[in-house]
Amino acid sequence: MLYAIHLLDKHGTADIRAQVRPAHKAHLSTVADRVAFAGPLLADDGKTAVGSLLVIDFPSRTGLRQRRQAIRRAKTTGSGPRSMAICAYCVPRATPSCGAWC
Repeated sequence: MLYAIHLLDKHGTADIRAQVRPAHKAHLSTVADRVAFAGPLLADDGKTAVGSLLVIDFPSRTGLRQRRQAIRRAKTTGSGPRSMAICAYCVPRATPSCGAWC
């Protein structure tokens, strides 16, 4: 099942984000077969990262919960710039279409 994961960075953590980005990208590459989409959320200036949006395939909500717990552990150890605003939504699979947006 695909889940959309919305992560918000804590204010003033741009340096930490830049520092952990290589490890974050390396981790995502190990699960690339399950990642439908992953990318930064940008501020209105189009440059400043303020969070991330990921769509990842998990076998169940339990798998997603385990990932969320890992993110929370990283947050509590100070190794990540994420806030506790971690929202996850189930995304139904559908035939790709851009409809009226094209």
